[in-house]
Amino acid sequence: MNAPHIITLGCRLNLAESESLRASNAGSDRVIVNSCAVTQSAVAETRAAIRRARRERPQAELVVTGCAAQIDPAGFAAMPEVDRVIGNGEKLLPAAWTGTERVRVADIFRVRETAPHLAPSFAGHVRAFVEVQNGCDHRCTFCVIPFGRGNSRSVPAGAVIERVAALVEAGHREVVLTGVDLTSYGPDLPGAPSLASLIERILRHVPRLERLRLSSLDSIEIDDRLIELIVGEARVMPHLHLSLQAGDDMILKRMKRRHARADAVRLVERIKARRDIAIGADLIAGFPTETEAMFENSLNLIAECDIVHAHIFPYSPRPGTPAARMPQVPSATIKARAGRLRAAAAERRAAWLGSLKGSTQAVLVERPGDRGHAPNHAEVRLTAPAPVGEVVPVRITGHDGARLTGVPA
Repeated sequence: MNAPHIITLGCRLNLAESESLRASNAGSDRVIVNSCAVTQSAVAETRAAIRRARRERPQAELVVTGCAAQIDPAGFAAMPEVDRVIGNGEKLLPAAWTGTERVRVADIFRVRETAPHLAPSFAGHVRAFVEVQNGCDHRCTFCVIPFGRGNSRSVPAGAVIERVAALVEAGHREVVLTGVDLTSYGPDLPGAPSLASLIERILRHVPRLERLRLSSLDSIEIDDRLIELIVGEARVMPHLHLSLQAGDDMILKRMKRRHARADAVRLVERIKARRDIAIGADLIAGFPTETEAMFENSLNLIAECDIVHAHIFPYSPRPGTPAARMPQVPSATIKARAGRLRAAAAERRAAWLGSLKGSTQAVLVERPGDRGHAPNHAEVRLTAPAPVGEVVPVRITGHDGARLTGVPA
């Protein structure tokens, strides 16, 4: 039977939706490019993937969907390699994939609900990703994602629990909760539940779930109830990825972020005082108006928040955003600052990995059986193969600066 070829770019939410597209397009020989628009380079990468896919599969129907397609449908429809463009609001609706209409992209802000789309399992993945929230009500001055995803909307807890239970039954040992703005979960639902209450219900109603991981969180929306779960619940993995973006208060204000530098530092201190948790963060280098002193504040945040899983983004102006109209930092300066952030993050990560030597980590083994991830999300290379999909104790013997190495115990 034919099978679609899925090319996924960008976030974990896209990864979750791609598995649903794989299931709903079973039997087709389509190439589906699930695009990203978070930066200019992400859009360029999407275009490059489209051209490469057309060269490799000249006879297949090539469909582009995802955030870049939602934001600029005409631009992608104009590419000679593309047969069809489908928006984010339509891509998981079977009717959007029938007929001859080349562009099916509606107003994403008219979408009022979302759902945990039912791929039977995650082919080739031992971790499964469950969408519990989509869209964003905030308007950070650098970000186009609300225009690709729409306003914030949440999945009812009952549907999420059913989805998680089905994935555990299918053999997944770890589930990752995903969303565009995960910590904004709930206010649009009856009773206005919180992310913390959702997690409590998942853990209570799916007792066989071994590992629950959270994708990126907005630090200012992490409340006391959620903190108690993060520090006190063993099945919630000790890994926290924060959407920080900058470490300077003036830049944060110009980004229209809702937290101050001190808020982020206090949150990390409070959590790490009670549990050994690995901190990840998104940081942008070279935001408009950023001076050297402002940049140094972001650079120093890596040490102050003990960031060991850093995602560094060189700022790129997105058309139509307020930041694109602000005084820009020279591109050479942006590149240099991004390099300095990456170097500081790599140094911090290497030191953290070194501190884990001699420990034993419970590693979820992934393909091809000689690698996996520890609870703290450190990647581990195994010196001997272990069964894929199993959680095995691994004695850590060293690291290469980016990942751990270890021996299955």
